Amino acid sequence: MIKTLLVPGLDGSPAPHWQDWWAATDPTALMVDLPCPDRPMPDLWEAELAGMVLQHPNAVLVGHSLGAVLVARLLSKWPQIEVRAAMFVAPADTRGARRIGHFGSPSRRALPVPSLLVASRNDPWMSFARASELATAWGSELVDLGAAGHINVAAGFGPWPAGKALRDRLLGRLTRPVEKSA
Repeated sequence: MIKTLLVPGLDGSPAPHWQDWWAATDPTALMVDLPCPDRPMPDLWEAELAGMVLQHPNAVLVGHSLGAVLVARLLSKWPQIEVRAAMFVAPADTRGARRIGHFGSPSRRALPVPSLLVASRNDPWMSFARASELATAWGSELVDLGAAGHINVAAGFGPWPAGKALRDRLLGRLTRPVEKSA
């Protein structure tokens, strides 16, 4: 069974965030517990995520906000890591941003796995134009949610079944056979 690793961003994704809901309602999903969610540490977060991927090879990574940036960072630095696919939801623009600027700009290289980048046209953390540029650079399919804010609780996203459907659509596009495990 393919695991979905949910990667939260700055300040985590506590209830009623859609990532918390997803982890509670999908037996294949696990929330990645990043240390000090209010004080993100790029190298420590990257090591924690890499450890989870090593425990659950061929997982789908679903990152929100700074978690999306972390997923892209991991995939660009460790292209050999065993990840089946990635979904970037409302990535945060780290350029000059207070509290997250030390993450540096996301990679501009194509990523080694199939991916979706889900963006909003009125996200206060990243412009749609910038999200579109990243989707192109990463080789990700861009999913335009329209005016959906930061795709978080403040924007009305508690339970988000459409997110699971997007993950399933991404998995359905893969040509590699799915391994069955206990």
